[in-house]
Amino acid sequence: MNKIAFVTGGSRGLGKDMALRIAEKGLDVVLTYKSNKEEAAKVVEAIENKGQQAFAIQLDTSKTDSFDAVIAEIKTTLKEKRGQETIDFLVNNAGIGLGNSITETTEEQFDTLSNIHLKGVFFLTQKLIPLLNEGGGVINVSSGLARFCMPGYAAYAMMKGGIEVFSRYLAKELGSKGIRANTIAPGAIETDFGGGAVRDNEQYNKAVSSVTALGRAGLAEDIGGVVAFLCTEDARWINAQRIEVSGGMNI
Repeated sequence: MNKIAFVTGGSRGLGKDMALRIAEKGLDVVLTYKSNKEEAAKVVEAIENKGQQAFAIQLDTSKTDSFDAVIAEIKTTLKEKRGQETIDFLVNNAGIGLGNSITETTEEQFDTLSNIHLKGVFFLTQKLIPLLNEGGGVINVSSGLARFCMPGYAAYAMMKGGIEVFSRYLAKELGSKGIRANTIAPGAIETDFGGGAVRDNEQYNKAVSSVTALGRAGLAEDIGGVVAFLCTEDARWINAQRIEVSGGMNI
């Protein structure tokens, strides 16, 4: 039976490319979406056209009180479609962009970022660990902003820094089961993330390109293949690592 990956936020942007590239590696995919069922269905269809199984499940990663019901749905779906309730890889990708200076960040904004990028990731992972097969893995998504600083992203970057620490602790605590945990850290990417600023604001795009060694902003297609690689046997000895995928931004 094919291995299977669970990708949060898999209906758009980076998550969509991750899901598609993982399928190209011969894995089946469970992807989640927050609200756009139609876009999720298109990704499922694209994966099925590649010859892999795919399923879409609604999930708001900021609502930890919904996780038990979602896990039950996942287990039921996997049991019905595959005859087993387990997964091999978890990709914690879902997120939002929200930028404000330290002095202008509200408590509500901080809590929103924390619930999605930190608390939600921790407790969803906690709930899914019993479903992870031996030899599987967790891939968490950080950001180049956890290494370099840009005004307006302090709260967001704090959450991503926490995720990098979380990945190392996962690697330490799950190693006895042969489960590895790594972090990928994209640089600025041309998607609809953060209102599409990198993609749609020409001045911002040029600024990003000017501080990137490879001379351009990133694309979703630059990221998904790295995640897909981490879901293969070739990556079996990569563990507790932060892999920045930024084209050499701010080096």
